Amino acid sequence: MSDTHLIFNRLMTVIEDRKEKRPTRSYTTKLFEGGLDLIGAKVCEEAAEVVDAASVAHEDRGYSLTYEAADMFYHMLVLLAYCGVPLLDVEEELMRRFGKSGLRDKPKEPLPKAEKHG
Repeated sequence: MSDTHLIFNRLMTVIEDRKEKRPTRSYTTKLFEGGLDLIGAKVCEEAAEVVDAASVAHEDRGYSLTYEAADMFYHMLVLLAYCGVPLLDVEEELMRRFGKSGLRDKPKEPLPKAEKHG
């Protein structure tokens, strides 16, 4: 497996290290110190930028969308780390869903009630 297949794990390791050590002059530290309000705002901002970039993907060969998607993934990983949710949990949930039709195969289960973190 190439390094590119492991980048999310490598990035999450760095993010979790920044969460624990809180180095000064670190953008990730700033996000953790801002808590869910700041991290959540960044996730929403990046999501909007991904959608905007998608509208011009045909014009720039997807460069903007790729760039904004990378920002979105990073901020999602920060959110997961802030909430104490391991990346492995997301990977396992995706694996559980793999090969199932969202319209046909998935049982209609209510989502567990979200807990407040922070």
